[in-house]
Formats: sequence, C-alpha cells, structure tokens
Amino acid sequence: MSLATCCIICCRRIGTSTTPPKRDLCWKDIRNIIKFTGPLILGGSLFITYEVLALKKSMTLDTQVVEKEKLKSYIYLDAVSLDKRENQGITYQARKELHKALRKVLATSAKIFRNPFDDHFSAVNLEDHEYGLWMLLKKSKSEDKMVRLEAVKEMAANHYWHDYQYRTVAQACDVRTVIGLARSKETDLRFFLPPPHLPSVKEDYSIEEELRQLLASLPQTEIDHCIQYFTSLALRESSQSLAAQKGGLWCFGGNGLPYAESFGEVPSATVELFCLQALVRHSEIATHCDKIEANGGLQLLQRIYQLHKDCPKIQRSIVRIIGNMALHEHLHSAIVHSGWVSILAEAAKSPHVVQASHAARTLANLDRETVQEKYQDGVYVLHPQYRTSQPIKADVLFIHGLMGAAFKTWRQQDCDKLEIGKASDEECYTQCWPKTWLARDCPALRIISVEYDTNLSDWRAKCPVERKSIAYRSHELLRKLRAAGVGDRPMIWVSHSMGGLLVKKMLVDASKKPELNSVVNNTRGMIFYSVPHHGSHLAEYSVNVRYLLFPSVEVKELSKDCPALKELHDDFLTFAKDKNFQVLNFVETLPTYIGSMIKLHVVPVESADLGIGDLIPVAVNHLNICKPKKKDTFLYQRTLQFIRETLAKDLEN
Repeated sequence: MSLATCCIICCRRIGTSTTPPKRDLCWKDIRNIIKFTGPLILGGSLFITYEVLALKKSMTLDTQVVEKEKLKSYIYLDAVSLDKRENQGITYQARKELHKALRKVLATSAKIFRNPFDDHFSAVNLEDHEYGLWMLLKKSKSEDKMVRLEAVKEMAANHYWHDYQYRTVAQACDVRTVIGLARSKETDLRFFLPPPHLPSVKEDYSIEEELRQLLASLPQTEIDHCIQYFTSLALRESSQSLAAQKGGLWCFGGNGLPYAESFGEVPSATVELFCLQALVRHSEIATHCDKIEANGGLQLLQRIYQLHKDCPKIQRSIVRIIGNMALHEHLHSAIVHSGWVSILAEAAKSPHVVQASHAARTLANLDRETVQEKYQDGVYVLHPQYRTSQPIKADVLFIHGLMGAAFKTWRQQDCDKLEIGKASDEECYTQCWPKTWLARDCPALRIISVEYDTNLSDWRAKCPVERKSIAYRSHELLRKLRAAGVGDRPMIWVSHSMGGLLVKKMLVDASKKPELNSVVNNTRGMIFYSVPHHGSHLAEYSVNVRYLLFPSVEVKELSKDCPALKELHDDFLTFAKDKNFQVLNFVETLPTYIGSMIKLHVVPVESADLGIGDLIPVAVNHLNICKPKKKDTFLYQRTLQFIRETLAKDLEN
C-alpha cells in the first residue's frame, strides 16, 4: 500500500511542477527521474520476485510424501498454516489477490488453447511422468472419440510405471477406458483391479444348489424345447442322486435306446456342467440376461470360475454366458464393476487358442468404442482379437463340418511329440492355423470361425428333442453372421465336409432375401475341403446300420439318394452360373479310420467335384484334408495363394 502511495505522489509532483522554458532534456533531469523511480522499480521487482517464489513454494509437490504414499490414490500437499496472524495484514491480502489474478490468467490461457482448466493441475507442480498419467486419464474421458482412443493406446504402451501408478489408473478410469485397455494387445495386467472379494460361504454351502436356484428363477415359459430340456435336466438331478450313482451308469432321454454314459469326473462338476449348459441357452434371450444379473448370477459365475481353474470346459461355458450377456450394452457397467474385465483380460492372453478366443469374443462385445459388430454365441474372431491400427479390408470365414469345431477342425495336422520338440519357434505346432499362419501372412483380413453342434447319431445328441437340418442351420447362422457384419466387406468362405453344404445353402438362401444381398454381392470365392456335393459313403454306412447307430438328420442329408442334397446342388449351380465366384476344391485320396475297426473313404473324388473351379486330390484322409502338416506344405500354400489372388484388388484398395 505504501509503495503505491509513493508512486502516486511522485507522479503528481511531476504533473504539477511549473513548465520550464523549452529546452532539451539534460542529465540533471534524468538523474531526478531515476532518483524518484529507481527505488520504486527496485522495490516492486523485489516484492514480485518474493511473491512468485512464495507462490511456487506453496504449489510445489512434496515428492518425499509421494514416495512414502505410493499405495495411495491421492497426492499430499503442504498443509496451510493455522496461525491467524499469518492470515492478516497487507502482505497476506496482496498475496491473496496475486494468487487470484494468476489463476485467472491460467484459466484464460487454458481456454485459448482449448484445454479445459483442471483443479488437479492448478494447485501442484507434477513431475513429467506424473503429469502424463493424469493427462492421459483426462483425455480418456474426453468427448472426442479419437482423443479417447489415442489416450488408451498411450496408456497401454506404458511399461515403465510404478505399481502405484497402474493402481491409480485402475481406480480412476471409467468403464470405456478399462475395456479399451483389456482389448489392447500389450496391456499390463496391473491396469485392472482384482475382482471384488466375494462373501464368505457357510460350511453347508452348495454351488449346485445356488445354480439350481438361479435356473429356477428364470422364466420357464415361451422358450424353445432345447432350453426346456436342459433346464429340466439340470433341475431334476440332485447331487445326492448323482453321488449314489458314482461309478455306475446314468441314462438320460434320447430317441430310440437311452444313451448311457459312465461318469469319469466328480459328479458335482457334472451337475454344474448341465446347469451351465442350460444357462448358456438362457443367456441367448435378452430378458433372461437381465434376470441372471439381477439375481446375482455374475458373482455366482465368478465364484465357480475361480473354483474350477483346472477345468477349462466349465470356464469356457461360463465365459460363453458372460459373452452373451455382453451383447446388451445396458449390462456392461454391471459386468465391469463385478470384476469380470480383469479375468477376461488375463484369459485373452492365454496360450490356449480356445480360452483366448472365448475371452476375446466377450471383450469385443463389451467394446462399443471400436467394434460395431456383435458376436453371438458360436461366432469367434480369430484375427484381430485386439484393437489394431491395421485397416481390415476383407473377411475369411471358416465353417467346420460334421463332428467338427471352430478351433480343433483347423488345427495343424497332429504329429509326434518328438517332432514337436525338434521344431523351431517358426515351426511350432499351432492349435489353429488360420489364427497363427494366415493372420500373419494376411494381416488385413478379419478371420472368423463358426461353431455349431452336430452329431453322427441321435444317441449322442446334446439336445435329443431338437432335430436340426441344413436348412435350419442356414437360417440360424445367417442371422448370427449378419449381426457380426459379414457381408459388409469382400469375403471368402472356407469349409470342410458338411460345412461346404451349409455355405452353399446360406448363399442360395441369401440370394432370395433382399436384406441379405450384400452377403452374395461381397462373396469373392469359396474353398471346399472334401465337401460331399453328391453324397458321402459315411451316410450310406450309417443308414445301412441304422438300427445300431440311429443316424442323425445331418448324416441322413449326406446320403446320395437324399432329395434335399440334389436339390441344393442344382439350386447352387443355377445361382452361381451368373456369378463370378472363384472356387477351389480339395479332396482326400486316403481312407479314414472310424474307431478301431471301420476303414472308410468318406468323400470320394467324384462327390467332391462341384463342377466349378479346380479340383485337387491330396494324399491325406478326410480328417486331415483341412489340417496342413507344416506351413510350407502344398495344402496351406495353395490355400494362401488362392486367398491372396482372389482378394488381390480388395487388399490393394
């Protein structure tokens, strides 16, 4: 205050002094000006310097405190003095006003640079790595989608942070960010909070009873016959009755003779599998997913998952349920907050392709930031399973055949353990060559594998009350594939055995529905591995001994005299003649052992001839026709060549 008064008096003296006669400014006048203004400038500079240093001190982070409190999710600052005498007087008021002005300047400059001012950064000076962490968290919550995606990408690329920094992000990030981190390939698992502790259970607690109660709480009306069958089977069998039958035979209803299966595992685990199988079917219905979540299903399934770490089959069934629930966006928050993301992120890094692919499907359904498609049960993305900057330009779809599966059908040909041990890293045995070899050779492809239930005999049908023809499966798979965005890009179909008949049926059906025209128009080509276009010897053999085998609907449709098979072949040729489809046919030349006694040439050369495209005989049996022995073998290299040539223009664009 005194400095300001002195300045005003000096200015008034200069202003009221008598006007001297006109003359040039002399040295004496300059000395007088310096005499009056010098102390004022010097004193003001010292005062401002002192206040800036004091302000800096008050805003500096105590790094020792941070080192001591690394496990905390907050930052300590120096405490404000409680001495009232320090909060009074001209100095205190001046400092207060200066602080206020400085904050206004910072806020204004922040608005100019389009960076909203944040109180977290206005009160402290953070070190570079600390500042970056909080800035990334702030960007991850931006309204701009591209800013959010870039922030998650930068977070996932950090591998030098301390444990407490990963935990800080885990506690501070939102649902979108934690899902994005889980879908980033190189993400550190420390980014994810462990699942919340589940309540302790009593001694008489029964997982089976909890599962039954959950099943009983779900609607039992207006559901298909298979869901009713699985639900009634799970609810009917008690753990006591199973324990009494341990080591014996247990029969459940089927068509014809009952199917008897001896238990080779703990009965309680068997009951849980039946219950989970029923829950998988229930989770395909949206309203039932809401019921499962409302009745504590997420926590119960998590407890079972943790208890059965040594049982991949049970864990896969559980992840299938979570993946089906993830199709509904309003359940995402509940899935994340129940701790499932950390479990899925760990499973996605599993070296086992089946476990990793189930987890990847669930995470893709949770990720609405970068994934528009929805992957329903049985549709698995083999590549890319993580977020990627690689543009995807085409799709390749793998459809297995009778008694096949989405992963085991497309494994490398089985070889001796001695050969596996001698193999180099480049030649390591692969559980799924489309995921390992094809994804590496053609990274711009989205590779999808489809799974559906098939049976040789009605004895072993998982759902004896259900009879699925090729026509039924075509309708079901088309619906699922369309939801996954199949038809939006150029694509190639790759099929084995009965899967090729299913591909033909889907294309014929799609050509008759305007809403599915994109599936036909974007189909560039097809690869058929031993597809029985004109019937199979397996079907003839099964029909001849039908009193023993009770051949399933699928097998009956493969017989040479089946009207549906001939009609499908004629319809496809009529449909395809105006299309510019590229077709490649492989066929086995060696017989296949079915069991230890039956030796059968499943698909003869004349049956595998579609009448379109090249037909290439290969000296392997029916099971190995789609399983290359090595990456450099003719079977894989010819397949790769066909895919590259057929999609050449699309991949270039």
